Amino acid sequence: MVTAESKYILNLEKRKPTRRAFLQQAAWAAVPFLVPASAPGRGGKAAPNERIILGVIGTGGRGQYDLSAALQEADVQVVAVCDVQKGNRLQAKTMVDQRYDNQDCAVYSDFRELLARPDIDAVIIAPGDRWHTPMSVLAMRAGKDVYSEKPCTMSIAEGRTLIDTARRYSRVFQTGMQRRSEANFVFADELVRTDMLGKVHTVYAHTLPFEMRTDWLAAQPPPPQEELDWNLWLGPAPWHPYNPGYLGGCMAWLNYFDFGTGVAGWCSHTICQCQGAIESDLTSAVEYEYPGNETSEGFTARYANGVKLVLACYGWRGTCGVRYEGTEGWVSVADDYTVPDVSSESFLKERHKLVRQYMTKSQRPMNHMRDFLDCLKTRRQTVAHPQLAHCSMATCHAINISMLLKRNLTWDPVQEEFKSDPEANRMRTRTIRQPWIL
Repeated sequence: MVTAESKYILNLEKRKPTRRAFLQQAAWAAVPFLVPASAPGRGGKAAPNERIILGVIGTGGRGQYDLSAALQEADVQVVAVCDVQKGNRLQAKTMVDQRYDNQDCAVYSDFRELLARPDIDAVIIAPGDRWHTPMSVLAMRAGKDVYSEKPCTMSIAEGRTLIDTARRYSRVFQTGMQRRSEANFVFADELVRTDMLGKVHTVYAHTLPFEMRTDWLAAQPPPPQEELDWNLWLGPAPWHPYNPGYLGGCMAWLNYFDFGTGVAGWCSHTICQCQGAIESDLTSAVEYEYPGNETSEGFTARYANGVKLVLACYGWRGTCGVRYEGTEGWVSVADDYTVPDVSSESFLKERHKLVRQYMTKSQRPMNHMRDFLDCLKTRRQTVAHPQLAHCSMATCHAINISMLLKRNLTWDPVQEEFKSDPEANRMRTRTIRQPWIL
């Protein structure tokens, strides 16, 4: 009998990178080269042999957002969708079939069947947080490039696994820190990087009140497996009995320790943004000061370059906000800001110019999905590549560990360990349920 697992293993052997492919991608972490202006997909409809064949895994709320973004691109052909919940996968199929005016989109409940298809070039991964790293690793081993939703890791150790896997299999990886590709946030970052704010001493990152629940909802009979594959929904998380409360609105599972990532829910965006602005993409904060409360409000971390990071739950006019303060002024921006707040209106006069200069210098579009697709063709690094994602997530995870232990910590970002703290170091990893150990 040919199972999903056996199909996956057979395809993995077929899709191992060749020596030529490895050499072409060996310097993927070096300075990125430029995307040609004539690259396919810049406009119009791509020829069939230039199209990117895409599959989508996890088609709930966030997955449908990413799927919609991919369907807008002329050089993409979505051929398959996968979700453990029947309603989600059928809704995604409808979206795809309506876009292409046919009934060709394949539907799967087990992601391994989708990964076993040799025709698929890349996958979008957007189920619950616990699945992001395991699915990304298995997809890259199967020869697929990966766009993974954030938070891309559940632990510090998973981040190192992502980096090693992308390098070994010569895969392009983008994490969904999409504000790296949004003009208002890029403008704020460029104010810092061009020294218009003077010497930046403090950056603020929007967070939600910290909650990592260890209690569990009462067991209830699960629905039929065709409606919901509860075992696959849990995936690498420790076993817990089914309760529909975990599947409620606003990702009800998010605040449970075995399923969620604490402050990383928002901070995977905002800390990533702050670290990029202060040119700390390839490192993490080194000192963590427990704020003496249960919410993380006012949590302070410091970087080796002296910049202070402060978490703030309140006071934002929107979600995923950041604020940068320097000796010559400040800037603040969040999702709902039509125009960023600034200490001087003179900064706003430079807004469009700074964004244009950034796009010219970096050859990046103001479109996160487009950046991923362009990088599939050029094999350059994405704007939110594995090393960057790991370093910003390491800061998030260190904050979680400090909150759970209720004490200050010191982190060595080179050795990737907490100094003189065996208990904190044990928390760099998480328990992973068989058979999903990487």
